Amino acid sequence: MEQIYTFGNYLKDKFGCKAYKVGINISGFTCPNIDGTVAKGGCTFCENDSFSASTGETQELKGFYLNLNSKTNPNLDKQLKQLQMQFNAISKRQREEYGAKKFLVYFQSFTNTYAPLETLKALYEKALSFDDVVGLSIGTRSDSITEETLEYLAKLNEKKEIWIEFGIQSIYDETLKRINRGHDSANVKEWILKAKSKGLNVCGHLIFGLPNESEEMMLETAKEAYEWGIDSVKYHPLYVVKKTALANDFLRGAFSPITENVYLHVLIKSLLMKPSDVSVQRITAGIDDNSLLAPEWCRDKNSQIKKINAALKPFGLKY
Repeated sequence: MEQIYTFGNYLKDKFGCKAYKVGINISGFTCPNIDGTVAKGGCTFCENDSFSASTGETQELKGFYLNLNSKTNPNLDKQLKQLQMQFNAISKRQREEYGAKKFLVYFQSFTNTYAPLETLKALYEKALSFDDVVGLSIGTRSDSITEETLEYLAKLNEKKEIWIEFGIQSIYDETLKRINRGHDSANVKEWILKAKSKGLNVCGHLIFGLPNESEEMMLETAKEAYEWGIDSVKYHPLYVVKKTALANDFLRGAFSPITENVYLHVLIKSLLMKPSDVSVQRITAGIDDNSLLAPEWCRDKNSQIKKINAALKPFGLKY
């Protein structure tokens, strides 16, 4: 059986040891789709409260939000302390439990280029100064990054491993409008191509099961994303959590979540058409707490992985 090329494989090949992403959540970061810049309320599936940071420092920063036009940042020192605390705690656990030797600091929650460049420089350079950190992975939106920031990241990429993670979700503008995304597909393509032209590594996030999308549409999104030159991919099924606009649609019968069989079918086809050098960072997603409304199959990730491997087996592949 041939193993699907994972991001873990990629990192081990590149750095010669176990390397892990350390997910960081810095308060003060938000999203132009939440703060009213391009839309209000966020994407219909996004539960904003779920992006609470994991340190006590965050409580002191409630009501503090940055954007691209912020003139000052009075809480930068506190943000830097959050970064240090989270990295220390998470990397320590990864060393002890998984034998991690090297790390990528993953700026994960919300939109992590949606702040003045001086703030970004301070946070990114602090992260790169930590012991055994070999690079960064920065989660963002294509409408929330500037040419200046791309140029800066390209310079960092000359000495460190720099990744940008873009939420592609779908290439269909009617879908993006329906989920209140706040930008169109052409915007995502433009900024992925710009990032690639500067030598940066790009991970694309794809969501299968978006409202009114057929299997053909989901597969076309995957095909296009590969053609844009992404280096890595995350596949997500769309699940419904409480306190979201999507939950309202689900509860009134206006939205039906993707079934596990359809997700498996689309996922396997997407994996089979994927270029061999594109690594996989996530093959499914879910949540096992009382915030999940549907579908029930998204509660058990272990069960999902078993079924994915069973579906891959006839093709001589495993995850």
